[in-house]
Amino acid sequence: MEKAVLITIGDEILSGNTVDTNSNFIATELKNIGIQVVQIFTISDEIETIKKTLHAALESGDLVITTGGLGPTRDDKTKKALAEFFNDEIALDEVTFEHLRKYMEKRGRLEILERNREQAFVPTKSLVFQNYYGTAPCMMMEQNGKLCFSLPGVPYEVKPLIKDQIIPYLKNKFNLNYITTRIVSVVGIPESILADTIENWELALPDNMALSYLPVGTRVKLRLIAKGDNEELLQQQLEDRVQMLLPLVEGHTIATSEDKIEKILGELLSEKKLTISTAESCTGGELAKMITSNSGCSKYFLGGIIAYASEKKTEILKVSQDTIDQYTVVSEQVAREMAKGCQELFDTDISLSTTGVAGPGKGEDGKEVGTVFYTIRINEKEQTSKLYMPHLERLDFMNFVSQKILQDLIGMLIQTEDNQ
Repeated sequence: MEKAVLITIGDEILSGNTVDTNSNFIATELKNIGIQVVQIFTISDEIETIKKTLHAALESGDLVITTGGLGPTRDDKTKKALAEFFNDEIALDEVTFEHLRKYMEKRGRLEILERNREQAFVPTKSLVFQNYYGTAPCMMMEQNGKLCFSLPGVPYEVKPLIKDQIIPYLKNKFNLNYITTRIVSVVGIPESILADTIENWELALPDNMALSYLPVGTRVKLRLIAKGDNEELLQQQLEDRVQMLLPLVEGHTIATSEDKIEKILGELLSEKKLTISTAESCTGGELAKMITSNSGCSKYFLGGIIAYASEKKTEILKVSQDTIDQYTVVSEQVAREMAKGCQELFDTDISLSTTGVAGPGKGEDGKEVGTVFYTIRINEKEQTSKLYMPHLERLDFMNFVSQKILQDLIGMLIQTEDNQ
């Protein structure tokens, strides 16, 4: 298997001001064609640092991909570092300049073409991949059969360059095996016990397969990867192994192919022709955001309310003020009334509600940070649960709770199906 090394260039990444999403995306795309990322570097935009890191990267991998550090000015250190490292010089590339001119003309920005002219200067030995969503092209250098791609750092420029140009190029360049993946989502079994339960099955996997345990909240995703030169055969091998696994985790499986919890739910809701709505407080719309991240969600998601203030819970969701006064706003009773009010407001088969304290300060009723009550209501049947996670920061808390609620809902829908 070919090995890759990723290099992220930029002080804004090192300072923590900008999150490096490019490396995760690129590593995933490479993995899908059978190329393994063995190292990821994050470095400053300094010529000697870039050259030193390139040397280390090319020692470790067959392929190097850098992102960031490319700019429209003459002091572009990344481009200079590439030229020095590969013993090359920088010159104007007429094809790239014409592409840049058309790019600017299309956007009515020809008046700043000269200011961006430097983007068309590239190392003379490089193979240029034109950027259709920005001004900095991707440059590829080759040395002793090893490849080095230098990309801009803006994610919406990186993604099409990788998917539409670099991945196809690599597939043609290398004789790559097929790589196929199946994910089985298991709930209700701690990871250590799950590992013991399926140990014999795992040990019996053929040499071309590998298993990974990927915990997400209280769910464990079992990712099974197979590699070989016959894609159809690989898919059948995976299916056979999954069918051997399922009896071992019977009653704990919520999906056998899809990865994200919101997609698993979306498929179930579409299949069952059920509608859903949300009434959120402490999750701040995260539930609705996850559900609506799916294409086609308008078939089942009718709407959501973020009733953060207590008075909005009473005004919009018809929660009784007496209930709030007696039990406080962060309570099982309020969660139930929120779910019922939401279901009636949107006229849906299913409603979800959350009320809790995301932090960092205590709630107005004195409840501890990390406390949450949530209700899942399916027609007339409802289930209310409590979680207490004081160790989670605010955004992590919102995401964890939302993941858990969707997971529980899927479990209830599957259980209902099994009982019919």
